[in-house]
Amino acid sequence: MKIILLAPANNVHTKKWLDFYNSKGIEVVNVSFDSHRDDEDRSKWSHVKTTYLHLKFANKLAYFLTIGQMKQIIKDEQPTLLHSHYISSYGVVGALTGFHPYVSSVWGSDIYDFPKEGSIKRKLVEFALSKSDVICSTSHVMKDVTAEYTDKEIDVTPFGVDMNTFKPLEKIQDLDKVVFGIVKTMKEKYGIRFLLEGYRLFKDDVTEDEYRKTKLVIVGGGPLLDEYKELSKKLEIDDQVTFTGNVPHHEVPHYINQIDLFFVPSTLDSESFGVAAVEAQACEVPVVVANVGGLPEVVKDGETGYVIPTKDAVAIATKMKELLNNEARRKELGKNGRAHVIKEYEWVENAERMLAVYERRLKEAVHG
Repeated sequence: MKIILLAPANNVHTKKWLDFYNSKGIEVVNVSFDSHRDDEDRSKWSHVKTTYLHLKFANKLAYFLTIGQMKQIIKDEQPTLLHSHYISSYGVVGALTGFHPYVSSVWGSDIYDFPKEGSIKRKLVEFALSKSDVICSTSHVMKDVTAEYTDKEIDVTPFGVDMNTFKPLEKIQDLDKVVFGIVKTMKEKYGIRFLLEGYRLFKDDVTEDEYRKTKLVIVGGGPLLDEYKELSKKLEIDDQVTFTGNVPHHEVPHYINQIDLFFVPSTLDSESFGVAAVEAQACEVPVVVANVGGLPEVVKDGETGYVIPTKDAVAIATKMKELLNNEARRKELGKNGRAHVIKEYEWVENAERMLAVYERRLKEAVHG
């Protein structure tokens, strides 16, 4: 089998797929826009080749100008199948090639938001889906959204986690504190503002000693980092809040393991799957997530964590107070969480599902 994978080269999920395919000895050509160039060394993948498409201008119409190059790549590489990730961009390019079998995967905002931004964008998504022989979604809830734009069957293929990477590790920081935390990009849609406001409400609702017993750690960089730092000062909680800024992805398991209660207070339905929540559960860290998108799908409310209303700082504060002095309950939720992830979201098993989807489609092609 030889796959052309149309996907952003610098994306962590793309790299996970490439690593998996390479481990299986499957030849892959990762075709990416040059704006998504990966600067890391790729020589570790002996079965992976990387090619970049140059977009002549920052407009969706630029996709049409890549087709000549894409068709030449297909002619030269002679792939078994073509698979695109992110339907509103790479998915359109893949569809325009006319190559089959063609597999497309929706990721989140490409299906939740993009087609609602105007009739032309909706038609681009419908076109890309119409040319797909197989359509994949990372969650059941996103499958239902995708079904609004196609009547084709949609396979659910989660982005699982590597249980050997995301696992319980020794907590070596803030041993005398209960650490609340999050690992996310500093953007409005991830609800970090409500997490900060919730921590302020928590401060008001507990004793000074109890407040000093805690810490809020916010891991990640992004456009609103400075704004959130200022908000923490305005709320008078900056003495107990730490912002790490950007951290390398390979260090994320370490940071998760320094957290005692993990929050994912997202505000938009485009939280398609909830990888951060799955990663935290894999590390035996209990999670509190907002009731949006795919988050309630990956967290078992009351068993591996809690599902709370979105944009609700009071609910966040309540869970902080409830679990502050209940270490036994936090540990119970954490152990349940890892068992849940092993059963449902173990990376290799999830990736094998994709190979099964490929094999099924290839058999269908052979037998007409």
